[in-house]
Amino acid sequence: MTVSYFYLLGLLVTSGQALMQVTISLSKVEISVGQSKYFTCTVIGEADNIDWFNPEGEKIISSQRVVVQREGIRSWLTIYKATVDDAGIYRCQAADSKGHSQEATVVLEIYQKLTFEDVPSPQEFRRGENAEVMCHVSSSPAPMVRWLNNREDVTDIDDRRFAMLPNNNLQIKNISKRDEGIYRCEGRVEVRGEIDFRDISVIVNVPPEILAQQRSFNATADRLEDITLYCRATGSPKPYITWHRHGKLVEENEKYDLGDDNTELTVKNIISSDSGLYICRATNKAGFTEKQSFLQVFVQPHIVQLQNETTIEHGHITLTCEAEGEPIPEITWKRSNDGMIFYDGDKSQDGRIESTGHRGKSSLHIKSVMLSDAGRYDCEAASRIGGHQKSMYLNIEYAPKFISNQTIYYSWENNPINISCDVTSNPQSSIYWSRDKLLLPARNITNIKTYRDGKRILLEITPLSDNDFGRYNCTAINSIGSRIQEYILTLADVPSNPYGLRVIELSQTYAKVFFNKPDSHGGVPIHHYQMDFKEVSSEIWKVVRSHGTQTIIVLGNLDANTTYEVKVAALNGKGKGDYSKTEIFQTLPVREPSPPSIHGQPGGGKNFKLSITKQDDGGAPILNYVVKYRSKDKEDQWLEKKFLGNKDYIVLDHLQWNVGYEVHIIATNRLGHSEPTMFEFVMPPKPNIIADTLFNGLGVGAVIGLAVAALLLVLVVIDVSCFFLRQCGLLMCITRRICGKKSGSSGKSKELEEGKAAYLKLLLKEENGKEALSAEAIEIKISNDIIQTKESDSKA
Repeated sequence: MTVSYFYLLGLLVTSGQALMQVTISLSKVEISVGQSKYFTCTVIGEADNIDWFNPEGEKIISSQRVVVQREGIRSWLTIYKATVDDAGIYRCQAADSKGHSQEATVVLEIYQKLTFEDVPSPQEFRRGENAEVMCHVSSSPAPMVRWLNNREDVTDIDDRRFAMLPNNNLQIKNISKRDEGIYRCEGRVEVRGEIDFRDISVIVNVPPEILAQQRSFNATADRLEDITLYCRATGSPKPYITWHRHGKLVEENEKYDLGDDNTELTVKNIISSDSGLYICRATNKAGFTEKQSFLQVFVQPHIVQLQNETTIEHGHITLTCEAEGEPIPEITWKRSNDGMIFYDGDKSQDGRIESTGHRGKSSLHIKSVMLSDAGRYDCEAASRIGGHQKSMYLNIEYAPKFISNQTIYYSWENNPINISCDVTSNPQSSIYWSRDKLLLPARNITNIKTYRDGKRILLEITPLSDNDFGRYNCTAINSIGSRIQEYILTLADVPSNPYGLRVIELSQTYAKVFFNKPDSHGGVPIHHYQMDFKEVSSEIWKVVRSHGTQTIIVLGNLDANTTYEVKVAALNGKGKGDYSKTEIFQTLPVREPSPPSIHGQPGGGKNFKLSITKQDDGGAPILNYVVKYRSKDKEDQWLEKKFLGNKDYIVLDHLQWNVGYEVHIIATNRLGHSEPTMFEFVMPPKPNIIADTLFNGLGVGAVIGLAVAALLLVLVVIDVSCFFLRQCGLLMCITRRICGKKSGSSGKSKELEEGKAAYLKLLLKEENGKEALSAEAIEIKISNDIIQTKESDSKA
């Protein structure tokens, strides 16, 4: 092909003159990054200039890395240590003196070999972290990267923890000890069949973990005892064990023995100062961990320093409590007024109070002291073998404070008023009143006096003129500071007018009126309201006074269908204020009454009592109630009764037992009748006559007493019957003893008749249809049950 090219060039002739021929030794070159290459450009013909142009079309000027050289008809372009940016089309151009030019080109392609950069080995990671195994491999074109472990592509195994990142690094999530090993990072460039790899050792370091150990040890001081503390740990690489006390490394000496790779610490000849924390720390590349062992040397706690303190409000104070004991006691503070407890390092929610302590000494720091901080504080020193408690008191001194917020008072001429200056302070304050730098009371002022009442001082002012109204000062002074409170005595006024007057409830005879309180009470509390009302056609106002400061007033005894006007004013100690706007209303016209409301209950016997609840009478008195009633048997006729309107109950009589009734009641006034009220009831069953008559309403004791009395009565009747009929019994015995003889037979018949007559006087009377036994029936019953007619039985 090159021969053909030169052949064609040789045949070219224009106007009988041969053209220049330009050739480059190579037409296409491929090199790798970092290689060097040169190109030869040959010109046949007379060329004044031979120049090289880079892929950007710029003329190449020799530099340290790119060099252009010419010798006769040849020119060389040399590129040292090529980079990717050097790739492209280069032109060699020849020009003659007449300006004619010819050129040739060469294509330079640059590729990058597989290159591994920053591939350290081994690479170490901590167990549990998301590890990223680094392998920076590059080539041109970009390589295909695989990660192998035990000749297996780790990204193909069924473990989502392994993933190749976009930067070709290998990610191992939650890496564990079993992931440790040799990982091969392999790069391939398929178009060139190029392959290379790096083996990376992945090491997984496991943080130390101290095995379970005894947390506390007990010993007694001054007994020359030895005690050994143990600490064993696992981890990878093997942890290094150290012991620490009071923040310092424990080294082997006459007090401490370290054995078995420091896993044992022996404390010799125990004394009280040996008590406290001993820290075992295990350390390796993955980190460190530590555990504490507590050596307790028993010494009873005892508080040796605690005293009362005094400070000022808003100041700073530190309460100190110091205690001795082994183990060193823990000190807590307790504030008695609210029970708040402060341990070492505790802070209050507002950050003002903080407890700090060290080796048996605790300090309670109080910033911006408040009065609520005053009181008793308990310090408690406690250890496992006991505790000790003492108390101190914090006294807070503060400048005077005025308790009352009322600084404006109202009065009027000749109306005395007391202005109270209430002060609290520590220590106690001196208090005095003044006005315009004049101390009060003054000799020439008789209407102003002062009185002391405990911790406060009263200023009594009886205003005589406008000059007595104005500003008064109360001054309180103690050793901490002084305060001045200004009080103003203002001339009181009557209240402003109430407003929003409206009737909220209305009938024929009354109206309920509501109104809003005045916007101003004039400086003196309102004690009541006065409401004036009258008929529109009348000139005479009637007055109603409110109950206290209630803003609802009821106007009664009004005439129906009448127009009234009403107004209201407020009254305070100064007097009566302006009236509100007048409101006009009209009472309701007289109408028929509303239906009466009734409820009922059985009366005595065959009666039923209906109670009437007073209803709206329509503005006119109820004249009468018309009552119709009948049994629920619809064939019965209605019975009607009329009762006066002032009755509050109605009694229906001569009713039947165990029968239901329906009742219609109508109320009547002078305008007509109300709608009927319907009511139904059922009469109770017929009662037992004797039980209902004798025992109704009696208690259990009374019933028992009556039963005993009845039994005695029966016995007496039997004895009397025996006396008259058989000449025997208790009565007969008494008669014989008294009279000394037996009753004659001639008197027997007469005595019998008299006894029967006395007995038959027990009659039951019928009332309201009740049935009773007749005298004949009783006589027959007695003769059948008691009297024996056989003459033989009547003998003694």
